[in-house]
Amino acid sequence: MAAEGGGKEMNEIKTQFTTREGAYKLLAHSEYSRPNRVPFNSQGSNPVKVSFVNVNDQSGNGDRICFNVGRELYFYIYKGVRKVNTTSLLLQAADLSKPIDKRIYKGTQPTCHDFNHLTATAESVSLLVGFSAGQVQLIDPIKKETSKLFNEERLIDKSRVTCVKWVPGSESLFLVAHSSGNMYLYNVEHTCGTTAPHYQLLKQGDNYAVHTCKSKSTRNPLLKWMVGEGALNEFAFSPDGKFLACVSQDGFLRVFNFDAVELHGTMKSYFGGLLCVCWSPDGKYIVAGGEDDLVTVWSFVDCRVIARGHGHKSWVSVVAFDHYTTSVEESDPMEFSGSDEDFQEQVHFGRDRANSTQSHLSKRNSTDSRPVSVTYRFGSVGQDTQLCLWDLTEDILFPHLPLSRTRTHTNVMNATSPPATGSGGSGSGGNPLPMPLPRSNSLPHSAAASTANSKSSVMDNAIASGVSKFATLSLHDRKERHHEKDHKRNHSMGHISSKSSDKLNLLAKTKTDPAKTLGTLLCPRMEDVPLLEPLICKKIAHERLTVLIFLEDCIVTACQEGFICTWARPGKVVSSF
Repeated sequence: MAAEGGGKEMNEIKTQFTTREGAYKLLAHSEYSRPNRVPFNSQGSNPVKVSFVNVNDQSGNGDRICFNVGRELYFYIYKGVRKVNTTSLLLQAADLSKPIDKRIYKGTQPTCHDFNHLTATAESVSLLVGFSAGQVQLIDPIKKETSKLFNEERLIDKSRVTCVKWVPGSESLFLVAHSSGNMYLYNVEHTCGTTAPHYQLLKQGDNYAVHTCKSKSTRNPLLKWMVGEGALNEFAFSPDGKFLACVSQDGFLRVFNFDAVELHGTMKSYFGGLLCVCWSPDGKYIVAGGEDDLVTVWSFVDCRVIARGHGHKSWVSVVAFDHYTTSVEESDPMEFSGSDEDFQEQVHFGRDRANSTQSHLSKRNSTDSRPVSVTYRFGSVGQDTQLCLWDLTEDILFPHLPLSRTRTHTNVMNATSPPATGSGGSGSGGNPLPMPLPRSNSLPHSAAASTANSKSSVMDNAIASGVSKFATLSLHDRKERHHEKDHKRNHSMGHISSKSSDKLNLLAKTKTDPAKTLGTLLCPRMEDVPLLEPLICKKIAHERLTVLIFLEDCIVTACQEGFICTWARPGKVVSSF
């Protein structure tokens, strides 16, 4: 009987959970779903996805939400956690019977979508939607217009669209990934042609190749990327838009210099395919998750796995960093490059990642021994219906440094230093003991979103001429905002790439046979890297989870039943609620 009771409690859906910063609470009035709120029969359907945009209207509530459920696509005003004044909240539930726009598709299903934050206004917004049959549609859900349909005849790719995103800083370029393992770069101003495209090789490397489209006149796609083996499940641009992280069904994370079309680094999953990927707010770390039930933390600077997290009981479907509980403290201001103004911008991460410039923290050299106090918070959701939150602290990031008085600790199982650095120095010998739960000073930071008003210009004919001209195209097409500051912050990027070239050469010699990668830099053994435990691990849905988004005052999750839930951050809901 006791066992039954314990099992029942474990299967109970949680409506709140507590971390060191306080309690997160589920808001019933901010739940979005299909208008009839009937759970969706998810058999054979594509994952429910959610996209947000702020249209900056005069009402003070410019947040808009888009989500897909089966063959349907919805666009609503998003209420979330709306404060009327300091003591009360607007608790009126969203009217699901009155979407701004609703679309039902026949013969194909929406699979993913992305807003262009640069062009969003109260009168118009550009939304890209990818489909299960391979097409990509550009729509305006405010004007309720359909602008263009790309790959309409499926001459470019017939497989499912797995990920679609606007190129950061561009009003016209977007990137599309397919389950075929190919990615395509499009320009909304160009057509796709009436015949299948012909390609010529632009660049190739270890298990990837990039082609340009051969045509007398410029047409889509501008570029075709062939990456790895099997489906390309997701990609993510670095905060500064210069690098691209891709995860594939072959189990590999590949990080490219997007403008130079060059491979920066690679990592292999412990088992199975990788399904999701995200960047830390400063672009120094990448987290990936997948079919090995693990979250893996990879250092962009060192091109190596620095930790794995085990808390899920099934495949990890989404990973995301929380920009608002990430904390960075530095005892020596000289550790940061740039001016005092740059320093203030670096420690306040912007709310809107698509609009904000990258918050570059200084690139730490391996020989730098000055202590820092840092906590990165990231989350993950999986097919086990559980939400996990993780803290990544400097005892994991810099295991070779002695712990300082201000340092935080991460709950670690079997934590050992990388082989090159010897055993950990925090114990007195023997097996290292699990660390206590972290007690850092992580507090949500204020938003620091940047805006850009200059118009982009597209150099259409640059791609066919080679890599250097393609780099010129994508850079010139992006917004020229904070140019001088970006130049200062990103100055070390080239150094990082060249610094890691010897590691890349070593990786290139290692064949991608899974049996040969275990125990190498590509995929270290479990005992060779710290194993993190989650801060919290809670069952929050009946169906597998497909969405995790961190906003300034809440966390948004969604499951395959078609329910989108809002979790208010601590202090954002009055106690009487």
